[in-house]
Amino acid sequence: MRASDLQIDWLKCLVAVVDAGSLSAAAPDLHRSQSAVSMQLQKLERAVGHTLLLRGPRRLELTTEGQALLGYARRLLDLHAEAQAAMQPDTLQGRVRLGVPDDYAARYLTPVLRRYAARHGGVEIELDCEQSTSLIPRVARGELDLALISRDNAQRGTLLFHEPMVWVGAPQAEVWRRDPLPIAVYEDGSLARKHALTTLSLQGRRHKVIYHSSSLAGQIAAVESGLAVAALTQCSAPAHLQVLGMEHGLGPMGPMAVAAYRSRASRGAAAVDELHRLLVQTLRQAV
Repeated sequence: MRASDLQIDWLKCLVAVVDAGSLSAAAPDLHRSQSAVSMQLQKLERAVGHTLLLRGPRRLELTTEGQALLGYARRLLDLHAEAQAAMQPDTLQGRVRLGVPDDYAARYLTPVLRRYAARHGGVEIELDCEQSTSLIPRVARGELDLALISRDNAQRGTLLFHEPMVWVGAPQAEVWRRDPLPIAVYEDGSLARKHALTTLSLQGRRHKVIYHSSSLAGQIAAVESGLAVAALTQCSAPAHLQVLGMEHGLGPMGPMAVAAYRSRASRGAAAVDELHRLLVQTLRQAV
């Protein structure tokens, strides 16, 4: 069998297994048994003549050839879905309950919703803006169909990109010179809060939380007023605030892993399927 004989179902299996993290986790999404998923992957490996996944006791790891094929598989599946949609009239109806943190709404979600609304005007979008710590359990409970989130673990949703975290302060205030350092943070449980406090602790930098809120606007207001510095996602940091670094005694933070996370109850819902596909396609290409 030649490499040109690749079947869409095999490629779907590869992408689903990588995104889910294991064969067992991918099986329900593919509506196949775990053994059937394994067989599809074996057929794909025979077709291309390479081992694509190394199966460890706890996780799967892509080989060099698997990583290369994964990129082609995603593009082929996107084109396949577009071709199917182009050959059918727009009959999508219903409602999609969508969640997004304030940080990501304007920069990342707006272009996706603009494209979706232009194609599927019959679908009602119900949008909730909350922090990822609130959105994740709501998706898990089925209260939301889909959300753009900062991942709390490597198996959560479909990874889209990594968003840098930056320290910001008011240029004239020079709050970064104070000891202990006054900081504004998000609520308990927030990944951004955890990143900030962990970084300061590792540096041995004395600090004091003087403001905390679940609101991005609140964080920015605290910084603008000269009360504190804050750790924000790069996409949400206003241009008029100063980005602070090692020269200000503030070390680098790890990035946020941003993912598309959907509820199990929404599997097979055409309106959600299409928005999820468009979200993944747009953001994986754009960033």
